[in-house]
Amino acid sequence: MSLSPALELSLDLLCCPACRTRHLHPVRGALRCPVGHTFDIARHGYAGLLTGTRATSGDDAAMVRARSRFLSTGAYAPIREVGARLAVDTAPEQATVVDVGCSTGYYLAGVLDRLPDARGLGLDTSVRALRSAARAHDRGAAVAWDVFRPFPLADGVANVVLNVFAPRNPAEFRRVLRPTGRLIVVCHTARHLAELRDRLPAMVTIDPVKERRLHRALDLFFEAAATEEVEYSAALTRLDALDLVAMTPSARHVSRADLNNDGFLPDQVTVSVLATAYRPR
Repeated sequence: MSLSPALELSLDLLCCPACRTRHLHPVRGALRCPVGHTFDIARHGYAGLLTGTRATSGDDAAMVRARSRFLSTGAYAPIREVGARLAVDTAPEQATVVDVGCSTGYYLAGVLDRLPDARGLGLDTSVRALRSAARAHDRGAAVAWDVFRPFPLADGVANVVLNVFAPRNPAEFRRVLRPTGRLIVVCHTARHLAELRDRLPAMVTIDPVKERRLHRALDLFFEAAATEEVEYSAALTRLDALDLVAMTPSARHVSRADLNNDGFLPDQVTVSVLATAYRPR
C-alpha cells in the first residue's frame, strides 16, 4: 500500500507507540521507526499503530453506515460549523489539527475546509470508521489508536485538538497541544434528542456524574476561553430516526419491536450541544 499524500503530510507528527522514538518512515506498505518497529498501512489509507490488546469499543460496520447516511442529511451541519468556527478563531493558517475520536472524519473535514493551508490527523479505534476518515478530506490523515492510551504523537505538535462526542484523555490533550493552541470539545446537553429518548427509554444517556468527573479532569489542564450553545429542531424521516439510533451504542439496547413501531419514532428532534474552546493552563 502506497502512502497517501495526507498521511505523508502528517508523518512528522507521529512517534512510535512501542518505543516513542520519532520519525516513522514508509517502507513497503508500512511505517517503520528507527529502532525497527513496523506498522501496517491499510489499503484504505489509514495507518494501524495500535499494539497489544485491541480496543473493543468503537463503531462497527453498521454504525458507520448509519452515521455516514445521517451526517449526509446535513442535520448536524450546525454542530460541525460551530466546532470549525471555534477551532479557526485562533489557529494559524498552516495549523495542525488533531481530531481525537474522529469516527468518519466529518468534523475534522469541516475544520480543514475553513483552513485551506492546514493539515489534519484523526485518531480512532474503529477500522470501519477509519476507512471513511482516511477519505474524508485530502489534507486529513487517519490513524488507528485507542484514545485512552498515550497518543502516538510528539509533544506540542497540535494547534487544535478536536473532540466531538468522543472519549476524552485530558492529560494527552494537553501534552500534544501547543501552549498557544486550543482544545475544542463538543458534548450533548440534557435536551439533546429528548423526543427520541422519550419514545425509546432504552437509549443510552450520558451519566451526569461521569460528565462532571470528566470536566474536573479537564480543569486540571485547561481553562474555558469561549463556549457556545447550539440548539435547534431537526426534521427526521423514519430512516433518519433509525440511523440516529443505529449510529450510537443505543442500537444494542433498543428493541427491534420499538424500532418497527412507526408511532415510537418522532418526525422532529431537538439537537442541543455545548461547544467549548479551552486554552491550556
